[in-house]
Amino acid sequence: MPLPLVVYVDVDDTLVRHAGTKRIPIPSTIAHVRLLATAGAEMWCWSTGGKDYARSMAEDLGIADCFVGFLPKPNVLIDDQSVSEWRQCVEVRPGALGTGINDYGERIGRPATND
Repeated sequence: MPLPLVVYVDVDDTLVRHAGTKRIPIPSTIAHVRLLATAGAEMWCWSTGGKDYARSMAEDLGIADCFVGFLPKPNVLIDDQSVSEWRQCVEVRPGALGTGINDYGERIGRPATND
């Protein structure tokens, strides 16, 4: 059985935008998170605001159940490779979301599942 597609989702300017004190949800990313979670991706929500902030925002958006956990974004990443060199990893901007779990699988060289 292949490993699940592991997806890390940022909060600010990915799930929500901020305009002064207003939070404006980004519907396309929120729907995409639901799509990937339903298709079996292992979803993690993270933020430079910390794990409690990430959890709180996901709860406010009604998508906390899509995530297996909440994390702060790292300040230091110690690895023998730069992120751009990671095998089977693709960076996706909110304005260029894929079509689903199979799309991302193809981008990283994995066979299709059945989404």
